[in-house]
Amino acid sequence: MASCILKTEKLCKSFSNGGVQQHVIKNLDMEILEGDFTVIMGSSGSGKSTLLYALSGMDKPSMGKIIFCGTEIQDKSNDELSVFRRGNCGFVFQNIYLLENQTVLDNVLTGALIVQRNSQELVHKAKELLKKTGLTEEAWNKYPSQLSGGEAQRVGIVRAAINDPKILFADEPTGQLNSASSRDVLDIFTDIHKNGQNIIMVTHDLKTVLRGTRVLYLRDGGIVGDYRMPNYGEDDIKERRNKLTSFLEDMGW
Repeated sequence: MASCILKTEKLCKSFSNGGVQQHVIKNLDMEILEGDFTVIMGSSGSGKSTLLYALSGMDKPSMGKIIFCGTEIQDKSNDELSVFRRGNCGFVFQNIYLLENQTVLDNVLTGALIVQRNSQELVHKAKELLKKTGLTEEAWNKYPSQLSGGEAQRVGIVRAAINDPKILFADEPTGQLNSASSRDVLDIFTDIHKNGQNIIMVTHDLKTVLRGTRVLYLRDGGIVGDYRMPNYGEDDIKERRNKLTSFLEDMGW
């Protein structure tokens, strides 16, 4: 049986808006297992991104526990969380946030060199990962302004994955891409998951959800649905889509 790598207990997150407390996450209990490609869904305002940032240590909960690989992280200081994230988390965002004054290769290496010190080994690893995403040597010395949206997001994925994070977190990673680029990016996520990468992703897009192995559906800050699927490609895609659509319709999607 797969081991639990991330767990929450009675997790809560509230914000003050004009003196009124808004409870975005409410007493949420969940477990993420080794090998999962977890997709978090829900309507706007359901708490998807808030949950993602809390789980990854990018934001602190108001109450409750987050147990990441056996370590409670909710009470760590900002500096401690920064160190923890560098060693355990990778991040892919809808807005890719590449450094405009650095080349593709330098963008990938900037964060990696903080964690790992063998620069020669890292450069080789970065180039191999870039090749696997379809970014050839010609692109390595380009700057972000010279890349298409799909190319830039591939760089973002390599940057997130190069330190072999325990979990790769992604927030609407195809949200600003056209259909062809989205498919290419999703193929990369599928490949790295099959190679052992744990992924937690927020999305509202059905094509993206199909790539996951588990769907958590949020409503009003709580999980109201939990649906599991085989690894992508191990079942009939039409049947997979039909079953997933039926589940999402039951959730009110």
